[in-house]
Amino acid sequence: MSASNVGRPSSAWVEVSLAAVVENARTVARAAGTRLLPVVKANAYGVGAVAVSRALDAVDPWGFGVATLAEGVELRDAGVARPVLVFSPASPETLDRYQRHRLTPVLETADAIRAWVGLGSESGSFHLGIDTGMSRAGVRWDEIESLAGPLDTPLLEGCYTQFHSADHRDRSADEQLERFLGAVSRLKRRPPLLHVANSAAALRDRRFALDMVRPGVYLYGGAPADWIPGGRPVVSIRARVVSVRTVRRGETVSYGATWAAPRDTTVATLGIGYADGLRRALGLGGEAYVLLRGTRCPVVGLVTMDYMMVETAGTSARVGDVATLVGEAEGGRIALDQFAAWSGELQREFLTGLGARLPRVAA
Repeated sequence: MSASNVGRPSSAWVEVSLAAVVENARTVARAAGTRLLPVVKANAYGVGAVAVSRALDAVDPWGFGVATLAEGVELRDAGVARPVLVFSPASPETLDRYQRHRLTPVLETADAIRAWVGLGSESGSFHLGIDTGMSRAGVRWDEIESLAGPLDTPLLEGCYTQFHSADHRDRSADEQLERFLGAVSRLKRRPPLLHVANSAAALRDRRFALDMVRPGVYLYGGAPADWIPGGRPVVSIRARVVSVRTVRRGETVSYGATWAAPRDTTVATLGIGYADGLRRALGLGGEAYVLLRGTRCPVVGLVTMDYMMVETAGTSARVGDVATLVGEAEGGRIALDQFAAWSGELQREFLTGLGARLPRVAA
């Protein structure tokens, strides 16, 4: 991740502040009062898993959480030495790869647990997912006794659950926590690591902190709930003007002719499109804009695969000028949650959808 890429031929890029990621992690750690298991799945929400993991070493996390075996291998190949917990339930036929790369699997069936224990003393530890209401993965909280025998092993290092509505001001997270702790109490031995809290729960109440917390979207500048402010901004998105043209009154812009110029105007084309993660209908609501030459320039017409168009609102835009879609620039700031709302997306949905052809560069 290098700032030297800015100014190169890329017509659009993502600027990343790793210092902001670290500060956001420290904020969560102070609030929760316990260790962190930063979630770096999906390429650290599109920010860059290897770079983020290396930067977060400064906060002494327990380890890192990923979703897939391949994501864990990527971290190991990059030299990340801390524990890496792979949340997708592991199947017996893949366990040798977990062992080879020193990855910590999540196991939720008797066959998988027995197979892991059967690999011998070099197999390492595992975690158990407990379903307390998400109905996605894990052993049900009220069926934990079915695994009591296989789970009676010192290799069971941790148990966890996933809250479905920690961002809501209701009792659902409390009820799930009660189910979780009740299930753990029925095990023959308590594992040393219990973890339930995502960003929202970690920042909401220390009752959810337990032995460690799993911050995700907050690390990357997102607001985990509408009543919890987002962290320090991490991501800025820039795009260059690649074309400028006059559009006469009544003439249309982009596919489907969804926007017609209400007057003679100037339209600039930016070198970023839906192949880079933008929504095709971004400009249809009439609210979305970019910052260009210190001016709010509204998005007009449908976003195409490689381009988006903006009305320059009387500014003297030129080819090569840089527009800001997310982040600070002359004329103001466009927040991540604001742009995601224009797109009809969750912040984490927007971040993880940013395309691979957008270089990630240091802010």
